[in-house]
Amino acid sequence: MLGVLLTALIMAVSISESLAQGSSLPYGGGGPINAPAIIREYNASGKQMRIEGSCQSSCTTLLAIKNVCVEPSARLKFHAALFPHERNQKPPPARQARMLAAYNAKLRNYLVSGGYVDGFEFHTISGQDIITKFGYRACR
Repeated sequence: MLGVLLTALIMAVSISESLAQGSSLPYGGGGPINAPAIIREYNASGKQMRIEGSCQSSCTTLLAIKNVCVEPSARLKFHAALFPHERNQKPPPARQARMLAAYNAKLRNYLVSGGYVDGFEFHTISGQDIITKFGYRACR
């Protein structure tokens, strides 16, 4: 009986992992997601990445994927390139520059000029606005 349950659990995890491929959902909470490796992998393969649901912090850097699309219902949450323990510090310039380089010029200028990436507080932008105001492609 335990073997059957274990097999079912492994199959369920495998199915959910394959469904999550190409989706920002596994990375939505941000944190240490190894975004540079994910971006390289997707750019090398040409696979599509869908930004959907809540995508905060380092998840937003997935916008650097060449074949990225954004669900209009997504919510992207931006802040400075800071870790939680650095909350009251200025972002390190090199890390901040790497983060900002993930965004197109229009979004980058908006975030910087509005001061939305100066601190650790989240600034939320809807997927619809990411598409219409900043020129990212909508998912079909």
